[in-house]
Amino acid sequence: MVRAVGMTQTFLSPARVDELVALYQAGATLVELGERFSVHRRTVAAHLVRRSVPIRRRGLNEARLAEAVELYAGGLTLMEVGLRFGVSQQAVRRALAAEGVTIRPGGRRARISA
Repeated sequence: MVRAVGMTQTFLSPARVDELVALYQAGATLVELGERFSVHRRTVAAHLVRRSVPIRRRGLNEARLAEAVELYAGGLTLMEVGLRFGVSQQAVRRALAAEGVTIRPGGRRARISA
């Protein structure tokens, strides 16, 4: 019995993996490398892990964190703050929680009548 595969597998030679690692260490992202080598970003991450290369986490740096705390305290949601900085709401939640900010309960915000 033959099973249909959604995508063809792309195997990278050790030399290509060396190139992938060098590009990542030079600043390329997982997504960029995935597109360049025609593999999924998780495959890129797996190659890096096998080579003991630490994976960078995209998040908020110190300068952006202070602004994110201010915006969240001002009433923006985690998602709105994340969209402003180009990161996920989970990244914002982690960063704010690490700063000791109390995270508001989820759900719809109350409408303010004018």
